[in-house]
Amino acid sequence: MPDSKRRGGRHRRRANRWRTFFFILWRDIFVTGREMGPFLGQVIVEPFFMLFVFGKVLGEIGFTQPGFQQVLLPGVVALNSFLVALQNTALPLAIDFSWTKEIEDRLLAPIPVSLVAVEKAVFGAMRGLIGSLVMIPIGLALLDDVSWPLDKMPVTLGILSLGGLVGGCVGLTLGTLAPARHISIVFAMTLTPIMFTGATQFPWRSLETVRWFQVLCTFNPLTYVTEAMRGLLLTPGPKTPESIPLWICFSAIGAAILVFGTIGIRGFNRRAQD
Repeated sequence: MPDSKRRGGRHRRRANRWRTFFFILWRDIFVTGREMGPFLGQVIVEPFFMLFVFGKVLGEIGFTQPGFQQVLLPGVVALNSFLVALQNTALPLAIDFSWTKEIEDRLLAPIPVSLVAVEKAVFGAMRGLIGSLVMIPIGLALLDDVSWPLDKMPVTLGILSLGGLVGGCVGLTLGTLAPARHISIVFAMTLTPIMFTGATQFPWRSLETVRWFQVLCTFNPLTYVTEAMRGLLLTPGPKTPESIPLWICFSAIGAAILVFGTIGIRGFNRRAQD
């Protein structure tokens, strides 16, 4: 067979794989559109009360300093991109591999098993992005003395997309490594530490007097999503907390996507063969 025909056949197979990948992704997006009400209820309640209690109530009774709300809002938005993606990747996977067996339909699609895993993480990241964007107008309406520069929205979308992707990769890891009967225990043991070691309620550099906790926070990928958001949105000044440089944040997020994505895809392949 001539080389040109072989190359043409490889290109067609590759194109068909990606076409199938996007069809599967579009199906998940379509289902989300039909269930938008329950989905928004799921992603709004927890961050809303975090903003309300930490940003509104504690501020009005004098337990927080001026400017804390501007520090809190980017952290909660980043938290939502990460946690929504994690939960919407891990929990459906645990259920599909155990009770419903719905994942078997995806595995019969004419694409590599690894691409099915990637689709799950990407779909979780898209949900995380939606969940984080919804919180921006809610935070602006709820909190006083906060702003969100519109000229920074393109870069903001990039950071939140990466935050959702790393959350989806962590969810892929948890959803494939943990048995379904233990997923609630895994969530209880991982979600709370992730929330409170991700620098969402405080700047990372403010922990210099609590060095052991600062070091602990450096191992949480959410810390770098949060710090990237603050570094982008906070106006530099003498009272503005200094954030981790953006190049370090992007490098750490990229490394986390690579590490957790690799572990998650291997776990997915192993579960698919069981």
